[in-house]
Amino acid sequence: MNPYALLFLVAGLGVIAWLTGRARAARFGAASKHRLHSLPGQHGLYVAMWTVIPALIFVIAWSIVTPSLATDAVLKAPQAFELPAFGYERDAILNEVRARAAGGNYGFYPLAEQLAPVYLQASRFYGWLGTGIAILLAFACGAFAYTRVKAEFRARTRVERTVMLALLVASLIAILTTLGIFLSLLFESLRFFAMVPVTDFLFGTLWSPQVIDPADPGATLGAVPLFWGTFFIGAVIAMLVAIPFGLMSAIYLTQYARPAVRQWMKPLLEILAGVPTVVYGYFAALTVGPAIRDVAVSLGFTYASSESALSAGLVMGVMIIPFVSSMADDSIAAVPRAMRDGSLAMGATTSETIRRVLLPAALPGVVAGVLLAVSRAIGETMIVVMAASGAANVTLNPFESATTVTKQIVDLLTGEAEFDSPKTLAAFALGLTLFMITFLLNIVALRVVKKYREAYE
Repeated sequence: MNPYALLFLVAGLGVIAWLTGRARAARFGAASKHRLHSLPGQHGLYVAMWTVIPALIFVIAWSIVTPSLATDAVLKAPQAFELPAFGYERDAILNEVRARAAGGNYGFYPLAEQLAPVYLQASRFYGWLGTGIAILLAFACGAFAYTRVKAEFRARTRVERTVMLALLVASLIAILTTLGIFLSLLFESLRFFAMVPVTDFLFGTLWSPQVIDPADPGATLGAVPLFWGTFFIGAVIAMLVAIPFGLMSAIYLTQYARPAVRQWMKPLLEILAGVPTVVYGYFAALTVGPAIRDVAVSLGFTYASSESALSAGLVMGVMIIPFVSSMADDSIAAVPRAMRDGSLAMGATTSETIRRVLLPAALPGVVAGVLLAVSRAIGETMIVVMAASGAANVTLNPFESATTVTKQIVDLLTGEAEFDSPKTLAAFALGLTLFMITFLLNIVALRVVKKYREAYE
């Protein structure tokens, strides 16, 4: 049976279990002299959880194991003796067998056409076997839970503990995913730093991975120009656009705009956050970049290029305006209205109230919005790939070309370079450095928020 159909079947059994458990609890409540400890619906949820969760875990595990079992069945078939012993061709034939069994009619290997029915038959056999086991498991566990439903049974406590465990697992998945990303970056970065000294990488001022001296690979892998370009484009130019416009729009929408204006203007502003970054990249490369180049030429920069730090930074700043505006809007709106009214009652003007009362009170949320925007800007890829140059320069001139860490990671991981070469492994070192910078940025921001947070009744 198809795994998705099996999931729907298990879900249907869960609904039936919930109804039967609820009905049994209701009968106990009507017949017993004592009141039910938990509501009938909570008893039904308890029975449904025992029916669904073990079967669901088995279905997921079985769907992972089934392809391997079907492949083993194929390898035991008489036709499989013609397969190559090892190597790329053997894997290609087996992949084609799976594709043909799934309904594909294309292929290059006649042997795959002979083995596909074997794989399909084995998949169906193990599919129906898994279906039978899942149904038996659901009925057995559901029956066990059904027998425990009584008037004094604490079903609510069991359900709440299960929900709390599910929330804990969801939190751990997020934490473990972050840990896995960090460890994968760390492992590959250690391989890179075994070839290139850390000091050469972090403090070197020449970045030219196309020309690497095997005797001294660190001489051309200095990442200072990349760090400067990332900071200059994402944390300076983009923030000079996003912070003023985002904060001023939030102040206008919360303090000056009429409700009708706010009702349509706020969603329009937040649409900017839903525009794909590749669209921003096209806009920067085809519209903003040439316009900035013309302005630079008119100002006397003869060799100005459309791929400048200013074009990428401006478009990136426009992209992250909603991050600053939305967080600042929510933070200002959350300040107790009594504080605003009290300030106005004391004779302060609206602008003085905003500057001296509302903004200090909403500072933690504003800082959080700026932090989110900076993190988003530092990690942006498509805009800098399409609008920024690959030239690694340390310059304060926004009309000159600059590059970022994310742009270089894309360049290093595309192509036909060996995976264990310093050039390719440098991408992981850049990713680890960017990860650590963002992590430290979050710590600093949390310190700032904690220092200036105020509690209001």
